[in-house]
Amino acid sequence: MARQDIRTKVKLRSTESAFTYITEKNRRNDPDRLELRRYDPTLRRHTLFRETR
Repeated sequence: MARQDIRTKVKLRSTESAFTYITEKNRRNDPDRLELRRYDPTLRRHTLFRETR
């Protein structure tokens, strides 16, 4: 039986456009969904990015 990885890849999608970042997170330290302010190149400003599944 395969063991689940602690570090998993997640998608961070912009709340104001369709731009997506792909990053990793540690599920043990961050069990909830991530919310980060990152640079959105389509809008050319910082916006809120939320984790999608």
